[in-house]
Amino acid sequence: MKGCGSVVLEELDKREALRYMGFGSSAPDPGTLALLEECEKRLLRVIKPCFVYRCFDIKAGNEGVEVLNTDLLLRGKDIGSHLSGCCKCILLASTLSMQADAVIRQYEAVDMAAAFVADMLASAAVEQVCERAEDRITAELTEFGDLYRTWRFSPGYGDFPLDIQGKFLDILDAPKRIGLCANVNNILIPRKSVTAVIGLSEEKIPRARQGCSICNMRDTCGFRKRGDHCGA
Repeated sequence: MKGCGSVVLEELDKREALRYMGFGSSAPDPGTLALLEECEKRLLRVIKPCFVYRCFDIKAGNEGVEVLNTDLLLRGKDIGSHLSGCCKCILLASTLSMQADAVIRQYEAVDMAAAFVADMLASAAVEQVCERAEDRITAELTEFGDLYRTWRFSPGYGDFPLDIQGKFLDILDAPKRIGLCANVNNILIPRKSVTAVIGLSEEKIPRARQGCSICNMRDTCGFRKRGDHCGA
C-alpha cells in the first residue's frame, strides 16, 4: 500500500488553532477572531497541502523496530511500545508547502500577533492534512483484511529520535514527490510539515498506549497545565 495526493482545504480548523493559542474554553475577543479570519484567508490562497505514504512489514529486534526492505531502524523504547504487536507500519509525511512558511515570515516582519495566529492556524491545518491522509489509508486497509491501526507517532515523541528524518523522507521519496526535506538539524523544511509512523495490527489497539505518558513534553506542556491535552 502506498499513495501520494493533494488536499483541498476549504477552511482551516480555527477551533483547534484557538486551543493551540491557549484559549481553552475561553471565548476569543473580537480582535483575535478578526485576525483568525484574515490569516485563514491569506493561508488558503497560497498553501498547497499534500501527503505521501508507504506501508512496510516490520520486525522487532534488539536494537529497535526494523522496517523491512529498507535500511530504516526505528529506535527507542517508546516507538517499540507503540508498535508492539504490529505486523506492519505506514510511514506518512504531510506538508502545507513553502507558501505557509512564507506567509508566517511576512507577518513576522510587520505584525507579530498576526504571525502567531497564522502559525497556529498552519499547525492546525497540517493536522487536517494528516487526517485526510489517514482517511485514505483507512479506506485502503480493507484490501488487507481485518487490520487495526494505531494513532500517529512522530519522530521527537518520547525517546523516538529526530535523526531519522532524512532517511525517513528519502524512503518516501518525499523531496521529489511533495517537496519535503530535512535540514542538517533534522528540522523539516517546509516547517509546517509532519512525519509519522502508524502501526498496523491484527489485534485491537489498547487505548492505554496513547496519551501524555510517552510524550517528551509532558513535564512542560501548557495543555497539561490547563488540564487539557494536545489531541494525540
